[in-house]
Amino acid sequence: MNGPLAPSVMAGRPLLDIADVSVTFGNTRVLKNVSFQIMPGEIVGIAGESGSGKSTICRAAMGLLPSTAEVTGEVCFDDQALQGLGEAEWMKLRGRDMAMIFQNPASHLNPLQKVGKQIAQPMIRHLGLSGSEARERAVKLLEDVGIREPAMRAKSYPHELSGGMKQRVMIAAAISCAPRLLIADEPTTALDVTVQAKILELLKDLNRQRGLAIALISHDLGVLADICSRIIVMRHGQIVEQGEAGQIIDAPQHPYTRLLVDSQPGRKQFKAGWAQTEETPLLQVEGLRVLFPAKRDIVDIFRNRKAMPFAALDGVDLAVSAGETVGIVGESGSGKSTLARTIIRQNRAASGTVKLGGRPIERLAGRELLELRRRVQMVFQNPYDSLNPRMTALETIAEPIWRHGMADRREALNQASKLLDMVELPAALGERKPRQLSGGQCQRVGIARALALQPQVLIADEITSALDVTTQAQILELLARLRRERALTLIYISHDLSVVSSFCQRVYVFRSGRIVEQGAAAKVLTNPQEAYTQELVASLHRLPGHVVERENIER
Repeated sequence: MNGPLAPSVMAGRPLLDIADVSVTFGNTRVLKNVSFQIMPGEIVGIAGESGSGKSTICRAAMGLLPSTAEVTGEVCFDDQALQGLGEAEWMKLRGRDMAMIFQNPASHLNPLQKVGKQIAQPMIRHLGLSGSEARERAVKLLEDVGIREPAMRAKSYPHELSGGMKQRVMIAAAISCAPRLLIADEPTTALDVTVQAKILELLKDLNRQRGLAIALISHDLGVLADICSRIIVMRHGQIVEQGEAGQIIDAPQHPYTRLLVDSQPGRKQFKAGWAQTEETPLLQVEGLRVLFPAKRDIVDIFRNRKAMPFAALDGVDLAVSAGETVGIVGESGSGKSTLARTIIRQNRAASGTVKLGGRPIERLAGRELLELRRRVQMVFQNPYDSLNPRMTALETIAEPIWRHGMADRREALNQASKLLDMVELPAALGERKPRQLSGGQCQRVGIARALALQPQVLIADEITSALDVTTQAQILELLARLRRERALTLIYISHDLSVVSSFCQRVYVFRSGRIVEQGAAAKVLTNPQEAYTQELVASLHRLPGHVVERENIER
């Protein structure tokens, strides 16, 4: 870890001064007497779980709360009181002097406009540049934030860019008018570790080169410890602790801060006792190749020219023994999820084979294919997308039981109630629909649904990537317990090497559809041999005390 940057702070007045701010929606008070300051050129971290008030206080500072919010207290920017500003005054301030990067760039970029135009618009509005001047400067900004072929990318629509590139586009738009304060709301959540490291390095460069003050919101204390000089910890709408980054990490005073520190990936081991045997692996993949059709541009279509298919997986070999937990790591697009979907027969292989219990799955049909899908279950990354929004949690868990003919509907609901208890959800939540549940609760429903068919193999695809660290730790504890009690074989897909190192016995590293390194997690993730794995490991933001020994706490 490089350590936090020393703030280039001007003596005297703060750039942002938040004093005794409270926010109420109706009868619910979501912020309670929050006070803190950010000095010019300083990077301050704001930590806490979902619902703690991190984003709310920053939106209050930017004047972005809805009109239904009742705000008390005082917010000053550069000695200017912001209460009572009209929308026209806010529009002059936002973008020009203070800017915000939102967590999900896909939902904040206009899908109907090319990204170069979206970056140019603030410069036309605030700096008075002509359209051509602004577009030219937008290309230069894309280059500054590390996007290759910026002139070409400026002509792209958001859906044509990766998550990391969209995040860089948002940063380029945010800094286009050279603001003095940048609020970054979870800018690296759910990004690959290498992309995350590049985004954070970019923020550090902007801080150094432009003297940009940054408020960085994150639930990852490893990230905050690496980049921030101070950290503010929030819970239930209040600040429970704030201070120098080193003091917060090394000697937290508040019990909740200690919980956050202890919940960070890699601080605790979840491995259960397991020893590899010489028996035939339960799941075996041999020479697997999966092809996806390539996109054809207008010239290809006009000339009736076929585009070469894209190899999402190219000659993959792996084996998983019964009762083992295997990690699959790599960047987005490396083939991790494609492998999972091929194992459950959602994708067709162009060549190679997948065997379950020694039987090739591509030959299965009818009842045998149905049995495969009972024996191998998958939990998806975004539970809100994978759960039926019209069904209650109880109905969601019960549905596969009666559809597979394992029980009638009444008995299926009884079994679903037991599964709710197994994944540590209160019975009352069984009557709620996904929109009425938190992300962690929805993920538990997804796990219960997958376990309803009593599978032998459970595939978990990035199921903790967007969760708070405390919720993440609870889900891992749950999986570790279920693994012991049910003798589950677990394939854990993640870009978070800290989680994989604390949870898995063995690991496969994927890149561009191929396995570049494999072996015991203890060896691969502490002493990687391949350059790509070394880059992944170097991108980790570890807290002091990060567990590197593979000590087993669950014997």
